[in-house]
Amino acid sequence: MSLAPLLDQLPTKALRHARLGVNVLFFTNGAIFASLLPRYPEIKADLGLTNAAFGFAIAAFPVGAVLAGLSAGPLVRRFRSSRVAIVATVLSSLGILLAGNAPAWVALAVGLFIAGAMDAITDVAQNSHGLRVQRLYGRSILNSFHAVWSVGAVMGGLLGAAAAGMALPRPLHLSLAAVIFSLMAVLSYRLLLPGQEPAEPAGEGEAGPGDVHEGDAGEGRPGGERRPGNASGQALAKYGVLLALVMIASAGALVEDSGSTWSAIYLAGSLEASAFMAGAGFVALQGMQFVGRILGDRMVDRFGQRAVARTGGCIVLLGMGCSLMFPTIIGSIIGFGLAGFGVATLIPAAMHAADELPGFRPGAGLTIVSWLLRLGFLFAPPLVGAIADASSLRLGLVVVPVAGLLVLVFARVLAPKATPLV
Repeated sequence: MSLAPLLDQLPTKALRHARLGVNVLFFTNGAIFASLLPRYPEIKADLGLTNAAFGFAIAAFPVGAVLAGLSAGPLVRRFRSSRVAIVATVLSSLGILLAGNAPAWVALAVGLFIAGAMDAITDVAQNSHGLRVQRLYGRSILNSFHAVWSVGAVMGGLLGAAAAGMALPRPLHLSLAAVIFSLMAVLSYRLLLPGQEPAEPAGEGEAGPGDVHEGDAGEGRPGGERRPGNASGQALAKYGVLLALVMIASAGALVEDSGSTWSAIYLAGSLEASAFMAGAGFVALQGMQFVGRILGDRMVDRFGQRAVARTGGCIVLLGMGCSLMFPTIIGSIIGFGLAGFGVATLIPAAMHAADELPGFRPGAGLTIVSWLLRLGFLFAPPLVGAIADASSLRLGLVVVPVAGLLVLVFARVLAPKATPLV
């Protein structure tokens, strides 16, 4: 048997470089924000903020993301995904630097707003470039990029926790983080794919990523054969599936946000953990999320997206639920870790399913889900903060097992196990 066909399918050196460059972008995107999180307890204490006031300040991050998210598509089309991702990464690091050294609540909110807006643009641009690389590879590699994001988040969280434990001044710590991670992103430019973004497939027209065309439902999209029936009913079903995908992605976002925003405060305040141990909750969540994403492609191939999501929802519900019922430092860290493992594949699964949803222009479903899932990041911090002020932060964190329950309800829209071709 000739090896030529197999050799032709192997990635070229330039393509491997491009994959490495995208990995660098995902790594820095995870590390920049995570480096700030272990410093939240001292920022909250220095500014004398209540839980609710702190939660509203944190909500400025997703507010910026929601407002700026839809601008990412036009920016990518005009300036290339590679350039947009790098510039937005640098600006995001500056926003985090401002937030970490804020002298007042307003400056904290403004810094997080800037960081959130740039993070949303980075997210779309780096995923766009990653999908471009994936198409050239001819196989799924998207979960691996998200796994590298988790590695970056773990590294940023560990460095932040170490800096907090050593009482390293925040200006020094966050300035070093901004310089190092921004420089890494800038240097990745030479590794990324050259040229403009590829045009839409023939026949798709010039519509933007947010355009939806009712008459196109099922044409040329996977699983989208035309079927007779009421057009309005088909449209309603299509948007119902999209809404369910948004709920799945938002559940994953809510769990991630609870770990990033509240784990350190919960461990340091309610459970009186040390500064270093307080940062371990977020590190555990991101570390186990990395493990879940590394295993994600194989689990999905074997069991299907639906079964993997439902199992993850059960893990979140039971793992975090038990840790809240029987609160200890170690038990809570384990609970956050199990929550991270449970939601590992949710956002990539929702993005992939939305991108394959019939009736939408290529990229439209992905853009809508990516934009709306940030509502989970928007509403979670004020909600948890308000519950914490009215009762306790432990009760506020009940939103995490509730998110696991939501996944169990909506996972039916995800694909079951694929039937092998014979």
